[in-house]
Formats: sequence, structure tokens, C-alpha cells
Amino acid sequence: MGKAIIFSAPSGAGKTTIVHHLMTVPEFQLAFSVSATSRPQRGNEVDGKDYHFLTPDAFLKKAQSGDFIEWEEVYKDQYYGTLKSEIERIWADGKNVIFDVDVQGGMNLKKIFGEKALSIFVQPPSIEILTFRLRNRSTESPEKIAMRVNKASAEMKFAPKFDVQLLNDDLSKALTEAEQLLHQFLQP
Repeated sequence: MGKAIIFSAPSGAGKTTIVHHLMTVPEFQLAFSVSATSRPQRGNEVDGKDYHFLTPDAFLKKAQSGDFIEWEEVYKDQYYGTLKSEIERIWADGKNVIFDVDVQGGMNLKKIFGEKALSIFVQPPSIEILTFRLRNRSTESPEKIAMRVNKASAEMKFAPKFDVQLLNDDLSKALTEAEQLLHQFLQP
């Protein structure tokens, strides 16, 4: 069985950019765990690649059937979760699984995987910079951005519960530090 690397952060902190970079490093043998969600698909997202997009009813039906290793309602009627089949597929291929999940999901996964997992909290430099990043993405309404910023303030209080806090104020430095963390954790 492989190991698990869990990246969590408030929306806009840069965790997805860091995860995508790490996936390009062959020696880590990483495979991305595609989360399931009931939120609407955004413009350029691909079902099965970015997320497994499900209706809220289909999501809850899978949850009741025990198909998720963990799941939660992140926003009203927007569920996110990790399908057991994703983890089984990745480990059967002899790879290490990497997660890009919200803070609650990250803490849940760390509890489940214990010492087989490294949990990393990507820390934005400040709420102001986080707000700027979210606005620059131009993917959401001002109301959604405000909702995410409010949630981010609460999520940042959980950073000490993760194995490592990775400050992302300089992307190239954050990428180098993330690589070093994985080198240490994945050593046989």
C-alpha cells in the first residue's frame, strides 16, 4: 500500500498549483485522487479529471451506500468527498495518492490514514492577498468570494492541526519547500 499526501488550504491559497507541480516530479510516483462533488461544473472543468460531478441526490445515495472514505457538506447543498474506489485504484497501480482537499477533508483524511499520510496546510500570506487572488481568478461572483473569504478566516485557525504549514508568499519558494517535504516523507 502506498502513502498519502494531503494538501489543504483555504480557497485561493495556491494548493492546486502546488499539487499540479508535484505531480510532474516522476520520482514521487503520485496519482491524484479525484474528489466527488455536487457543486456545478465550472467552464473548463472535466468530469472524472477535475472532479466526479454528481447531483446532490446521487452524492447522498453514494454516501449512504458507504462509497466514500470521507465526505462533508462544505457549503449549503454542496457536498465534497473522497471515493474509496479512487484510493484503491491508485494504490493498486503502486502509486502514492495526493489529495487537494478543503481543510475539514484534510483533517478527516489524516485521521483515517495516520502515519501513512503527510498533511500539509498551505498558508496564504494574508486574508487581503487571498481575497485579491480569488478576485483575480474571475471564476466566481462577489458574493461567492465573500463567502470563501469568511470561510478562509475560520479555516486558517486549523493550520496547527496539520503536520506542516507551508507559507505560499513566493510560489517558487513554496514549490521547492513542497518538494523537500515529499522527498523526506516518501523516502523508503
